[in-house]
Amino acid sequence: MQSRQFVQIVALSALWGASFMFIRIAVPLMGSMVVAGLRAALASLTLVIIMAAMREPWPWRHWRELLLLGTTSVAAPFLLYSWAGLHLPSGYGALLNTTAVIFGMLAAAWTKEDTITPRKLLGCVCGFVGIALIVQLGPVQITTTTLAAALACVFGSFCYGVSTPLMKRATTRMQPLAIAAGLHLAAMLLLLPGSLWALPQARFTPGAVAAVVVMGMLTSGVAYWVHLRIIRVVSPVAAMSPIFLIPVFGVTWGHLFLGEALSSGIFLGGALVLLAAALVTGFNPLRRWWPGTPPL
Repeated sequence: MQSRQFVQIVALSALWGASFMFIRIAVPLMGSMVVAGLRAALASLTLVIIMAAMREPWPWRHWRELLLLGTTSVAAPFLLYSWAGLHLPSGYGALLNTTAVIFGMLAAAWTKEDTITPRKLLGCVCGFVGIALIVQLGPVQITTTTLAAALACVFGSFCYGVSTPLMKRATTRMQPLAIAAGLHLAAMLLLLPGSLWALPQARFTPGAVAAVVVMGMLTSGVAYWVHLRIIRVVSPVAAMSPIFLIPVFGVTWGHLFLGEALSSGIFLGGALVLLAAALVTGFNPLRRWWPGTPPL
């Protein structure tokens, strides 16, 4: 992996880490259905404008593939994480989100888009240990609702994980921008009925609206386009490495903007998570100065 892709992965982690904070801001006021639907709609609008500006053709003949990708990589995760955000702290969502790497690694191996190696397994272990140090979660009362919310996060991660190899294959037939726009449009159509049904109960405060706008335009629309550009040139598992970094940024944004306390394990945990990302992606910055240095 080149330095440029690694920097883009870190930038994606920063954006997606902020999304858990925005979900906690918006969902209690607007509801999970409305937040998920507006997020997909705003991402679609953003990408349609970019498509028009760049005169990118629409891949209409691949609509079935885009509908499948829109369901598994956008509609289902958006709705599941939004609903879970009503019942679980954002730290739990960020932690459970990392299970997508495991699902993605297994799916990539099954579809022969990638291989499972000891280095990647070690990277997963380092990532989970680092996240456990960063997100020192307090006790949560175990109820049917909290268990269901945790399962919703895991199922959302499963959907995202198994869809990543499929998106890798889609990039061989379509441009990343067209894929991003198409799958968000498909997700918007799928989420539209539920969003309209829940709309009368939504409270549109300035803070909640701003959170959804940022999620839709940046953490969904632009970020998915960048993510698909990365998937096109690296393996599916390497492209999923931002997931390990998401809790690092999630904790940081929570501290800076919501006044949440930093855990004692943030620095050691952050170092382990960075090591995990390097192991999973094979990125080794030393090769820039010592070309003979092998990838991690």
